[in-house]
Amino acid sequence: MIQDTVDDPAALSVAELRTSYEDRLRETIDALGAGTVASDAGVPRRTVDALAAEEDVEVTLEEAAAVLALDAETPDADAIRAEALDALMMGMSMAVVDVETLSSDVGAELEPKEIQQMIEGRFPVSLGEYARIHHAIETRKR
Repeated sequence: MIQDTVDDPAALSVAELRTSYEDRLRETIDALGAGTVASDAGVPRRTVDALAAEEDVEVTLEEAAAVLALDAETPDADAIRAEALDALMMGMSMAVVDVETLSSDVGAELEPKEIQQMIEGRFPVSLGEYARIHHAIETRKR
């Protein structure tokens, strides 16, 4: 779902990758309306409105999954979130990269322990952080 918004994440910048995730969320917002998305997904209305207006807003992976789950063609939010995190774990395995290397690759703003907890779903991850981690993994796979 989220991790599949583009064919080659490594070909984009981190900002472009994050924008592709947000564009996917906007498709759902446009289809259902901001009010419906906010109430049904449990995401603050100001966050949904900012997304719809293409403003810079912090959205968690959990919130993104809740928005995407409103589409009748998608799995539930827990499955979407789990699939996105599993994609990171599988990518790490394919790229043969550990969390220490990822921490270095994402600019040391995230400690290895934080990255590990994010990927395991024990620590919240924003779409911006997800994009940085996803991009770093995909770049290593090349």
